[in-house]
Amino acid sequence: MLRGVTEALPGPSAPSPGAPLRSPLGSNLDGVRQHNLGTVLRLVHGTPGRSRSELTRVTGLSRSTIGALVSELSALGLVKEEEPREPTGVGRPSPIVVANPDVVVVTVNPEIDGVVVGVVGLDGTVHRRARHTTDAPPTAPEAARIVADQLEGLATPSGTGLRVAGVGAAVPGSVRVADGVVRMAPHLEWVDEPFAALLEEATGLKALVANDASLGANAEHLFGAGRGIDDLVYFNGGAGGIGGGVITHGRPLAGSSGYAGELGHMLVNSAGDRCHCGAVGCLETEVSQARLRDALGVDDLEAASVDAEPLDAASRREVERQLGYLAIAIRNAVNVLNPRRVVLGGFLGALLGLDPALLDAEVRAQSLAASAEQVEVVRAELGAAVLTVGAAELAFTRLIADPIALQR
Repeated sequence: MLRGVTEALPGPSAPSPGAPLRSPLGSNLDGVRQHNLGTVLRLVHGTPGRSRSELTRVTGLSRSTIGALVSELSALGLVKEEEPREPTGVGRPSPIVVANPDVVVVTVNPEIDGVVVGVVGLDGTVHRRARHTTDAPPTAPEAARIVADQLEGLATPSGTGLRVAGVGAAVPGSVRVADGVVRMAPHLEWVDEPFAALLEEATGLKALVANDASLGANAEHLFGAGRGIDDLVYFNGGAGGIGGGVITHGRPLAGSSGYAGELGHMLVNSAGDRCHCGAVGCLETEVSQARLRDALGVDDLEAASVDAEPLDAASRREVERQLGYLAIAIRNAVNVLNPRRVVLGGFLGALLGLDPALLDAEVRAQSLAASAEQVEVVRAELGAAVLTVGAAELAFTRLIADPIALQR
């Protein structure tokens, strides 16, 4: 069974005042209705809830239209209405519309020695997250079977059962977004694995698959350190290497086939070691979790005490070496992509915490002044749940685009 976790997450920001919203009147009434249902569902997704009056104000739709949309979403089982948490003191209080936590996405993140399976509610709560350990990198069929096994017996604490909207998978490799084929995941030893199809066959649910770091970038953008920031670059460091993702103008940058964001294979040292990808001097060969752990003499780089530990000379040299190469990678991202914020997750967040002033100084000294003048380098906020949250957004994005799909 999955181990229970409850982590309430803040929700995405409301659309900007200039964001296009459609009136309920129009020639394509079904399309307009679907759009407006999705707009309301998106506004309550992952939040503690919004009042009907707030939804009316933010969307610009009439009170009666918002009432009809909320009623339909409630009939679909996607939202619930609650009494106001605090009395307003003026007039009749407006009910609070909340996403239904019992509508969930099952998530999967295969790793080199296990498979992490999660259950995330439409309200943004990570209900459960458990790690199934394997003796070797799991094969794609094995990972799919593990997910199917975890689906058995899913239920709410009240025993009423969960409505599963789909499966979202975060894979450390290059994923073709059109069909969920993992073209290459070197640390898992996967090549051209039809992982989405395998998951659908094993679970009977619609499955969507994407690169793990790209999903992490989107999760941090919506719910974490990048919330409210429309242009950000995300670097994530783990045991298997370094990945990345880019958000530009509020949207994930995918590239023509979904392979964009391989920041771990950015050249940072032309005289460096050869990477498993075949290139020389990639970021992930020069900045390494294993080498940093060995230098610091710790097993857990996420521990808060790591940042405060005094460093001996050898440890300081290794930290400065890795920070130097990380600064080169960030400089390249700043110059090419002009982000407002750079978010560092996994062990890279711990590396930042060891000497944030040094990294900031190195990035600014090497970047174009105009590009660097507003950029911030910050630590990720979602911690170990980031890929679970990111993978869930794959399926939730699809559901929000077509809220009626869950009943089909």
